Amino acid sequence: MKHITPVSRFLLGFFSCAVLVACWQQAQQPAQAQVAAGTGNSAQLTGLPDFSALVERATPAVVSIEAEIGGRSDTESVGQGPGLQPGGPGSQDQDEQMEEFFRRFFGQPMPGRPGPQGPQSPRGTSFGSGFIISKDGYVLTNHHVIEGASKITVHLDDRRELEAKLIGSDPSTDVAVLKVKADGLPVLSIGDSQALKPGQWVVAIGSPFGFDRSVTAGIVSAMGRPSLDGNQRYVPFIQTDVAINRGNSGGPLLNTRGEVIGINSQIFSNSGGYMGVSFAIPIQTAMNAVDQIKATGTVSRGQLGVQIGDVPTDELDELGLTKAEGAYVGGVLNGSAAANAGIRPGDVITAFNGQPIVKSSDLPPMVGALKPGTKAQVTILRSGRKQTLPVVLSALDQAAPAVEPGRTAPSDNAAAKIGFSVEAVTPATRSRLALPSGGVQIAQVNQRALSQVIAKGDVVLEVNGKGVNSVSDFNAEMARIKSGDRVRLLIRNNESTSLLTLTMP
Repeated sequence: MKHITPVSRFLLGFFSCAVLVACWQQAQQPAQAQVAAGTGNSAQLTGLPDFSALVERATPAVVSIEAEIGGRSDTESVGQGPGLQPGGPGSQDQDEQMEEFFRRFFGQPMPGRPGPQGPQSPRGTSFGSGFIISKDGYVLTNHHVIEGASKITVHLDDRRELEAKLIGSDPSTDVAVLKVKADGLPVLSIGDSQALKPGQWVVAIGSPFGFDRSVTAGIVSAMGRPSLDGNQRYVPFIQTDVAINRGNSGGPLLNTRGEVIGINSQIFSNSGGYMGVSFAIPIQTAMNAVDQIKATGTVSRGQLGVQIGDVPTDELDELGLTKAEGAYVGGVLNGSAAANAGIRPGDVITAFNGQPIVKSSDLPPMVGALKPGTKAQVTILRSGRKQTLPVVLSALDQAAPAVEPGRTAPSDNAAAKIGFSVEAVTPATRSRLALPSGGVQIAQVNQRALSQVIAKGDVVLEVNGKGVNSVSDFNAEMARIKSGDRVRLLIRNNESTSLLTLTMP
């Protein structure tokens, strides 16, 4: 037998391994081909996307925005950059950062010393992003980027710096429209944000921390998210996992065709920086505001005039529901469109113009997208019976606060029953509240907690759905309620007619 040297043994082993690897790869090819082909309607991933061509086309229309803020104080309002003041990031303490957990963000670049949170900027200057929507110089950005600005400068991709005129802005949607004097500018195409689905790829371009035209990508995480700070009830936000930081505000969110489908606006963060959750304004919502701003300089919205909350899960049987879906009407503003249409406290709004209402936060964006005077159809569920009511929207003059359905207040003792006393309605009260008949007037409130929700002079119209026309009627209805049972009172005051739920002691 011929002796095998160590070198020969190594080469033999090497080639044997190579043959085995080749055989394994060949065996895997049919399986891989089968996966690539797929079966049925199953969606298959064939590889990671390449956004380079998209970015090359879109970037020339993306701008950086510098706003000189006149008279801005050192204390920022909720919704602005995390721990960020005009003097630079990190100037608020940690407690304030934790309280203001849902924030917008400003970029704050300054040449020189970049810290762990990015470069800083001079006091009184805000930096953000934007994009061009017309060849003659209209630029779209966030309201909070230019809020209070005395001078706005737009930095183009070709390094031109143009002073911008503020055409108008809308705090409720956080949209601002600027105009620069230029022609033949590159523009971004407007896409369809309503066609977006969770799981689809999206791309953001902006200037985080002053790094111009930075590109990040991710997927749509969810659609129709409400604003957590309550200031933008009319925006059904797009939630993504795209990396967004201070300075991205106002920049475009693009689909894989390079069309704008959102405006990057907010992040959710406990640290002040990106934590995997970012939010964009749907472009259809933004363009609705843009069209009005370009036409009139302002935005007008329709108002239904209801105080709403999510459907209380412990009242499904009483409401005639099998699932906690819809917007529970806790109150109706006096003289509002809802009041004129016959919507009552205790109704559940299940659809608006044929569009289903799953959560109470679904309703405001639908209503706010329409102008005052618009005719609409509101589908409600009342005592288990569905009906559709025609309504003519009024003008939005003040925000109708959300209510906590089924809110409770402690009762005192059996003598006072539920903590207040009643008397006959006086002629002055009837005239003030436009009540031709019925009800009893609250004479005195005996509990501090209860005094936060009702007051002397308010009128109780119903007890557990039963109308009361006198003090004796009221006492008779109260006598039927056992200790520990809920008491639902329909109360009318100067502003609204609303339901108050108490517990009988």
